[in-house]
Amino acid sequence: MVLNVIWLVFGGIWLAAGYMLAGIVCCLLIVTIPFGIASFRIALYALWPFGRTVVDRGRVGAFSTIGNVIWVLVAGIWIAIGHVLTAIPMFVSIVGIPLGIANLKMIPISLMPLGKEIVPSTQYIPTYR
Repeated sequence: MVLNVIWLVFGGIWLAAGYMLAGIVCCLLIVTIPFGIASFRIALYALWPFGRTVVDRGRVGAFSTIGNVIWVLVAGIWIAIGHVLTAIPMFVSIVGIPLGIANLKMIPISLMPLGKEIVPSTQYIPTYR
């Protein structure tokens, strides 16, 4: 809980705003609405990440793969840069190190949001392949 509040103040609100802006832009065209929905879902995760985790939905289809490539080119790279830029000051203080690590862990979902699901950490049971 404490980490979520610190996260919200020192980076979460800005990251969520970036995801929301990307989601609004993506919802302007009918073709990119799935990207917008994924961006809104990740925006909520960016506001309050601790206590939740990202899992793969399983095998993704060709449309999700193509969509992820388009997402990287349109918005994903910029949001990933935002994660790196907000992680750097978090690493400066000892208290912020877990926040910086969490910020860097969000980069894969910022680059490839389609085919991912955000679930509470208590519901997630890792499977080893």
